Amino acid sequence: MSSKPASGQDASGTLSPADIRQARQDNPKARERDLAKMLGVSEAACVAAWCGVAATRIEPRVAELLTGLESLGEVMALTRNDQAVHEKIGVYDKVKVSDRGVIVVGDAIDLRIRQKAWVHAFAVEKSGEDRIARSLQIFDAFGEAVHKVHLRPDSDIDAYHGLVGRLRSEDQSQTIAISPKPAPAATVTLSDAEATGFREAWAAISDVHEFHGVLRRFGLSRSDALRHAAPEFAWRLENGALAAMMKVAASERLPVMCFVASSGVTQIHSGEITNIKEIGPWINVLDPNFHLHLRLDHVRDIWAVRKPVEGGHVTALEAYNENQQQIIQFFGLRGSNEAEREDWRFLIENLPRI
Repeated sequence: MSSKPASGQDASGTLSPADIRQARQDNPKARERDLAKMLGVSEAACVAAWCGVAATRIEPRVAELLTGLESLGEVMALTRNDQAVHEKIGVYDKVKVSDRGVIVVGDAIDLRIRQKAWVHAFAVEKSGEDRIARSLQIFDAFGEAVHKVHLRPDSDIDAYHGLVGRLRSEDQSQTIAISPKPAPAATVTLSDAEATGFREAWAAISDVHEFHGVLRRFGLSRSDALRHAAPEFAWRLENGALAAMMKVAASERLPVMCFVASSGVTQIHSGEITNIKEIGPWINVLDPNFHLHLRLDHVRDIWAVRKPVEGGHVTALEAYNENQQQIIQFFGLRGSNEAEREDWRFLIENLPRI
C-alpha cells in the first residue's frame, strides 16, 4: 500500500480529511466522482478521508479479493470511465486465476483484469434512510476508480465482513499518496512504408486478440491505428450512429457484446439490450441485470472496425472521446467458433458514414 504523504495531505490537493468529510456532509447527494472534481482532489482521497469512520482500507490482493466475492452472492459490478458507466448484476462465480493473471468469465459478470492498476482499495459503508449501502472500491495510482462492487439487498453481509477482515490493511490513515497523471501520448503518424506494413499486418491477423500485438509492433494507440487503417477495415460514422445502433439492436432484439474499460478493468455485457432511455445528453440501458449510462455529447469519433478471424471477419462499433481515448465498444454476440451474425454485420455496414 502507498504510504502517507509527508505533508499529511492528499498528493492531488490541499484539503484535509476533515475538510473532505465536511464537504460530503454539505453535499450529501453529490456522487463521489463529482465531489472530488468539485474539491480538486482524487476520488480515492474522498474515500480515504473516511477511514476509521465509514471506510476501511483493504489490501488490493486481486486474486484473493475476486475469488472471495462469490461468497457474497448477488452483487452489482461497476466499471466506468469519464463518459460511460457499465453496471452488471450477478455473482462473481467463474474467477480464473493463472500465471497470466486473473479474469472473471461468469454468465453475468465478465471482466478482464489489469492487476497493476489495482493500487488502492477500500470497503465503504454509507448510512441511508433505510439501510447501509456497502461497497468495495478499487482505485489506480492516480486515485481514479478502477472497479466497484456494490452489495445488493440479498448479498451475504457476513461473507462481506469476513472478506474485509481478511484483506484489512494495517494502514488506516485518512490520507493517500497519489501519483501525478502523465500527459496523453502524442499522436503517432506512420511513414508511407510503415503504414503499408501496418495495413498488411492488420490484414494478416486471424484472431482479434492478435490485434494488440500489431499495435505494439507499430507503436500505435487504437485511435492512431484507425486513422492509418485501410478503408475496408475501418471507416468513420456520423455522430448519430451510436444511438441508432443501440435502438435498432433493442428493437430487433439483436444480442450484442458491450465493452467499457477503466484503467484496470474491462467489463463486458453479452446479450440483448431492451430498455433504452435518453435523458438529456445521456443514453441509458435500464434492463433488469444490465445498466449502461453513456454520455453522447462527449463522443467525438465513432468508427466501424473490421478485424479478420479464421474463416471471415468480425465487425465492431467503437466510440472515442476528444482525447482519442476509447469510451465504449460493441460487437454482435457470437460464440468463440461461430461466424459473425449477418444481422449485426448488416446493421453496422448500413449505419450513416462520414
